[in-house]
Amino acid sequence: MMSEDTARAYATAWSTGDSAGVASFYAIDGAICINRGDVSKGREQVTAMAAGFHAEFPDLIVHLDSFRSTADHALFVWTLEGHHATTGNHVKVQGWEEWDLTPEGKVAYSLGWFDAEEYDRQVAGG
Repeated sequence: MMSEDTARAYATAWSTGDSAGVASFYAIDGAICINRGDVSKGREQVTAMAAGFHAEFPDLIVHLDSFRSTADHALFVWTLEGHHATTGNHVKVQGWEEWDLTPEGKVAYSLGWFDAEEYDRQVAGG
């Protein structure tokens, strides 16, 4: 089972630009899939995925909005906020990750969701 303190530390890793730190919350072979896109599997790919967000939003902040956990499943609800590196526009979108957890409390698989159309609109127009 994962604690809310651990989820808060995950949000902090995102917010401090620590891509490897984000990946450290995943099992060695853990994976994430966002909006039914490509799957990033293993800590190296999860680190690269997080680094992409950090490059896109140098001042990225991820707020923990709520968290629920059972023995092997968790829900991490978040708000992403920052200025886009290319457009300079402020972006603030909400989403969530559904986590399957290992017995050690690491993320085995994450399904992430957010409104991609709203995200794109804010990136382009603020």
